[in-house]
Amino acid sequence: MDGEALTLRDGSRVLVRPVRPDDKALFRAAWERFGPDSRYRRFMGAKRALSGRELAYFTEVDHVDHEALGARDAETGEGVAVARYVRLEDPAAAEAAVAVVDDWQHRGLGGELLRRLARRARENGIERFHASLFAFNDDMLALFEELGRTRVRRAGDAQLELDVELATAEGGRLRQALRAAASGLVGLRP
Repeated sequence: MDGEALTLRDGSRVLVRPVRPDDKALFRAAWERFGPDSRYRRFMGAKRALSGRELAYFTEVDHVDHEALGARDAETGEGVAVARYVRLEDPAAAEAAVAVVDDWQHRGLGGELLRRLARRARENGIERFHASLFAFNDDMLALFEELGRTRVRRAGDAQLELDVELATAEGGRLRQALRAAASGLVGLRP
């Protein structure tokens, strides 16, 4: 198996690489491990199966205007997560989303993928992500807020629309240093 080896905060290991057209079987198998609640949150409605057309859309990407990064369990090779963006009409903006199968959630994988996706987006001239999510999806909101300045708007009773400015690498380091200082992890000299 190929890809960037990554160890998550619980010690589990994944391999991260761009999605390829021959990943359709991985997507089908991962779908079965993606519970109804996770499907509902990701697709913002009930969804029982992926169609052939959807599998093609999810795996046949150009890696510039439509990027998808997948993660596989380093031990079993099973697909466990994907993060993607699709460039919008405004060429500096892209719709972004992350999906992690249920038994891999809350390990830090979604954030790792989203940070790598943001880096790819910046390399391809994208300056901000747009995302739609349910107002109760606090975990996903927190992931996007870690990327950069986030503007949140209500879109109906239960839905939020986010616009996230993608920080440059330098801006990301500065933000991390400021957060560390604010939390008392590092001291500021007078």
